[in-house]
Amino acid sequence: MAGRTHVLDKGLAPDVVAGVLELTGEHVDVWKFGWGTAYLDHGLDRKLRLLRAHDVISCLGGTLLEIAWAQGRADECLAWAERAGLDAVEVSRGVVEMALDDKRELIKKASQAFTVFAETGRKDPRGALSAGQWREEIAEDLAAGAAWVITEGRESGTVGIYDGSGLPRQDIIDAAVSAAGAERVMFEAPRLAQQAWLINRFGPGVNLANIAPDDLLPLATLRLGLRADTAALSVERRRPPR
Repeated sequence: MAGRTHVLDKGLAPDVVAGVLELTGEHVDVWKFGWGTAYLDHGLDRKLRLLRAHDVISCLGGTLLEIAWAQGRADECLAWAERAGLDAVEVSRGVVEMALDDKRELIKKASQAFTVFAETGRKDPRGALSAGQWREEIAEDLAAGAAWVITEGRESGTVGIYDGSGLPRQDIIDAAVSAAGAERVMFEAPRLAQQAWLINRFGPGVNLANIAPDDLLPLATLRLGLRADTAALSVERRRPPR
């Protein structure tokens, strides 16, 4: 099964989205409107129509819902997202202080109308979770009704499942996989080296998230072993038996 690819939209114009989907739509599974951009995006309606036409899941970024929850307005945020026509929401607690019980209730509520992508990990490296905490949170998220697990990496690729220099934290990655299974985990991997590491570790079917639109074709070549960083996978698959 081909790995799923989750794109981060930081505010692209609808014409640009149309071009990206025309060129690389077959390589896109989820399109996330980062942070609170969807709420301010005057081209949202047109972009959602384009995504539906290409069978791409549209997803609301988790930060907006976190802030709405902190303001006591999570219901309003979810109702707005449903009226707008979004398919999915990300439920996270990477920015605001939210107890696991509160996150679980938010997932249950959101899953009544949306596919839920539950993100684990903090955006501030000072609040890094242990491997055991990752495992516990992911298990609770799935039990509450999340369809997918997202591992925090941010746009920078320097928190969550990565250290400050962007190197993978293997104990955290192993904890996420042990809790959910690799097929239900989407690893945020904004950097080429991180994408290559995960593909070499889990194979071309690994699910990768927070991919920049410009990186869709390069990522496809990584998955196919058509780039030096993952060429060994392609060579091994095609090497004739002795």
